[in-house]
Amino acid sequence: MECFSSPGWFSISTPSFLGLKSKNKLSLNRKCRSFNKDGSRCMSMSQRADESSVFSYKKLIHFALEETNTRTLLAPSPLQEKYSSLLAMDDKTELQMLSFEAPKIRLLRSLCIEGSDGMQVLDFAAFPKPEFDLPIFCANFFTTAKMNIIVLDLNPLHDIMDQEDYKEKYYKDLIPLGLKYSELLPWGGKLTSESLRFFSPIVIWTRFSSSPHNHSVLFSAFKEYYQAWLELMDRSDEETDAFQIALNCEAQHKYLTWRSEKDPGHGVLKRLIGEDLAKNVIREFLFNGVSDLGSKTFLDYFPEYRCEDGKVNEKRSMIGKSFENRPWNARGEFIGDRVKIV
Repeated sequence: MECFSSPGWFSISTPSFLGLKSKNKLSLNRKCRSFNKDGSRCMSMSQRADESSVFSYKKLIHFALEETNTRTLLAPSPLQEKYSSLLAMDDKTELQMLSFEAPKIRLLRSLCIEGSDGMQVLDFAAFPKPEFDLPIFCANFFTTAKMNIIVLDLNPLHDIMDQEDYKEKYYKDLIPLGLKYSELLPWGGKLTSESLRFFSPIVIWTRFSSSPHNHSVLFSAFKEYYQAWLELMDRSDEETDAFQIALNCEAQHKYLTWRSEKDPGHGVLKRLIGEDLAKNVIREFLFNGVSDLGSKTFLDYFPEYRCEDGKVNEKRSMIGKSFENRPWNARGEFIGDRVKIV
C-alpha cells in the first residue's frame, strides 16, 4: 500500500490536495486557541506525515476523502475552524481532526491519534443529512504494538429488528461482503445487547494481534465497506415528506445521544486530553448534532439507565447480557436468541 505522495497531506489549504471543488480555503496550520485553557496545549499541523510509515490509519483517511471527492462535492465543515489538531497532556501524542460536508452528507469527519508508544486510533464516520435515511458509516479502530480492537459497520439509521423494509433496502445486497470479512476478521467476543441495536448484520467487531497481514485485511475491509457506503449514497433519493425527515432526524439524534454517552472509546480521550476537553470534543466534534438535531435527553431515549437520583447509570449494560458469538446467520437474520449469551 502506497504512502502519501502529497507533502503535508493533512493540510488542505490548497484545493489541489484532493481536488476539492470549493472556493473556501481552509488551513489546518493554525493554533486552536479555544482549547488552551483546558489543560492541553494545541499544536501546528505543518509537520509532514511520516511517509516512511508502513502502517498508518492516515492512509485510510486519505483513501476515503479521495473516493468521496470523486462522487460528490466535498467542502470543509465549519467545525474545521475550531477542531483541527491537539497535542495531548503528555506532549507526545498527537490528535488530528478533519471535517467535511457534502450535498447528502451532514458531516464527514475523522479523528486520528498517533502515540509515541505505537498506539494508533482512528474514529472515522459519515453522517447523512436528515433528508436521507442512509446508514451511518462507522470505523472505530484502536491499535497498540500487539493488539487491535476494531469496529467497522454501516450502522443502521433505523431499527432493523423492527423495520424489515429498511434492512432489505440497505443490507440485502451487502450480506456477501459481510460474510467475506466476518471469516477473515472473526467475532471479537462479548458485545452488549444494548450496543447491538446500533449495529447491522454486516458489522465487523473483532480483535486480532498486530501483523502486516492482519492490517492488510483490515485496510481492504475498510476500503470495500466505504465504497459500498458511497454506492448507497449515490443511489439514495432525497426525502420530501416532512414527517419522514423528522423521523430520520430523531433516529440520528438518538444514535448520537447513545454514542456521546456510552461509547467505550471515551476513556482514551479523557486520559489524553482531560475530562472537560474530551467531553467537548465528543459532543461537539465526534458526535456533532447531539446538541441541535433534537431536544430529547439520554434518559428520554433510554429510561432504563435512570438512577434513583435521576442521573444516568454509568454501566454499559443494564440488561446484563452480552453476545459471545456473532448473532446473525449467513442470511443476515438475527439469531441472538440462539447464540451464547453471557
